[in-house]
Amino acid sequence: MKRARAMPAINFTRKFKLKALALSSLVFLAACQDQQQPLAITDTVVPETQKTVAYSKTAIRSEKYMIATAHPLASQAGLDMLRLGGSALDAMIASELVLSLVEPQSSGIGGGAFLVSYNAKTGSIDTYDGRETAPQSAKPGQFLDASGKPKKFYDAAVGGTSVGVPGLLAMLELAHKENGKLPWAVLFQPAIELAENGFNISQRLAKKIANDKYLKTQKQARDYFYDENGAPLKAGTLLKNPELATVLTQVANFGAGVFYKGKIAREIARTINTAIQNKGDMKVADISAYKAIKRPPVCLPYKANLLCGMGPPSSGGLTTLQILGMLQSFNMETKKPGSVEAVHLIAEASRLAFADRNTYMADPDFVPVPEGGLLNQTYLKIRAQSIDPNRASGARQPGMPGAGVWLWPASDDIEKGLSTTHISVIDGDGNAASMTASIENAFGSRLMSQGFLLNNQLTDFSFSPEKDGAPVANAVEGGKRPRSSMSPMLVFDGSGKVILSVGTPGGSRIIGYVAKTLIGVLDWGLDIQQAINLPNFVNRNGTTELEKGTELETLRVPLENLGHEVKTFEWKSGLQGVQAVSGGFVGGADPRREGVVLGD
Repeated sequence: MKRARAMPAINFTRKFKLKALALSSLVFLAACQDQQQPLAITDTVVPETQKTVAYSKTAIRSEKYMIATAHPLASQAGLDMLRLGGSALDAMIASELVLSLVEPQSSGIGGGAFLVSYNAKTGSIDTYDGRETAPQSAKPGQFLDASGKPKKFYDAAVGGTSVGVPGLLAMLELAHKENGKLPWAVLFQPAIELAENGFNISQRLAKKIANDKYLKTQKQARDYFYDENGAPLKAGTLLKNPELATVLTQVANFGAGVFYKGKIAREIARTINTAIQNKGDMKVADISAYKAIKRPPVCLPYKANLLCGMGPPSSGGLTTLQILGMLQSFNMETKKPGSVEAVHLIAEASRLAFADRNTYMADPDFVPVPEGGLLNQTYLKIRAQSIDPNRASGARQPGMPGAGVWLWPASDDIEKGLSTTHISVIDGDGNAASMTASIENAFGSRLMSQGFLLNNQLTDFSFSPEKDGAPVANAVEGGKRPRSSMSPMLVFDGSGKVILSVGTPGGSRIIGYVAKTLIGVLDWGLDIQQAINLPNFVNRNGTTELEKGTELETLRVPLENLGHEVKTFEWKSGLQGVQAVSGGFVGGADPRREGVVLGD
């Protein structure tokens, strides 16, 4: 493992030199990449000569604290908060505000998030719901076309009717009041100064801009992401965002309330309601009425550990925990990573969990979600008994997790939130944060207001409000929060100490990515980076999908022989993780994206 190198702290008594900060972060990243060593992945089924290992990123170690985010500048901002004596929550907030600027295709103040937080002093495990809400004008059939059929995704996602009330800032403020140490305004300084002075566009952002078909159709976005000749901005271009700096300065000085009331809220509503495509009907009252919600975590004992995640309206926590809960019947520690046996069992457990997800999980303030029944140990054992170790089952039906449970018609909504982001951090006091944030699709609705992009999260609702004449649980309603698959997760050992913070972007595949990583660490004894590097595979109660270009492609025929329908996919995970180990921490950032781990 490599030890994280020291980097200069930000001095908030004066303007820090932005170019030096950017350069130091990129030098750190290059140094890590220059020293990469191949990671071998064992497999008892595929001959060694047939493997194509494409993973080389190795873990970073630190002694005091550690943070992993999706961008070097965001990780740097979080590290500086930790060096100033800030909590894990402080570091996470500063990092996310920077991501709003430097990774705008993925998350930001125009979107929402789910957060799992641990306070080591009180022993409290808290989850915060910053999911967007539909305006009161939203109707169940708003994503149907004139013939009553579901619209094509981008026909619905681009423009005003897909935008939900942003929840990120309200959630961050609520969490900071309970778990923050540094002053609220200090956390905004890195993002404000980067917005004022500029940052260099990354390769990933430049590629996203160049490949997007819809961004240039919206004037404010076109003016920001394209040059005077209409060409997409290239990697390395210095990009400033004074409008965002102004908004962040107001929120830093006056609190999140200034975002939800007054001029900022009026401009958000105006942008949505005057969209050239899919004009919305967002009222300022919808925005000012938004409330972040502190909800109880969903937890499950797993071996000698306790796993805790986010409950509904995210389906991620429950579904991930169901998968692992069922797999406890199969001694996964005896299976080999990347083997047919391991992939088969995880895929079969995932089929069952997704069958329950698609039926029971939605906004709990609108529909009853049987959380306790879904995680009941006896129920999970019964479900696991239906898994045949030697044969794939095909599509599964939901179970009955308790008496009197309302059996909603199953909906197979597959959100497109592939550009979501994740932050994991553990501080020196043992506090931890795991947050997944999103604006849903890359660049969200493509609508830009005051320097930030607005989400398209309402397309995470079921486009069809009914199935076979009955309403589906995830149908659109005014004030409702759409179902998500975001799966921020914390893991605790038998003494109650947090030992792992992990999560990822990836739409509904998030659940499979996180489950794979947890099994890698807890069952197979890999460090967090090795577990992240494992090839991805998912089953969402249908096809078993294998990550393209990896050694798992050699499992296609063996899996088909077991009865799986197999396809390959290219969508990239963006896993970030921090693991507490003897003497400090080990961090992992997904080599499939541009994330960076930092610590002292």
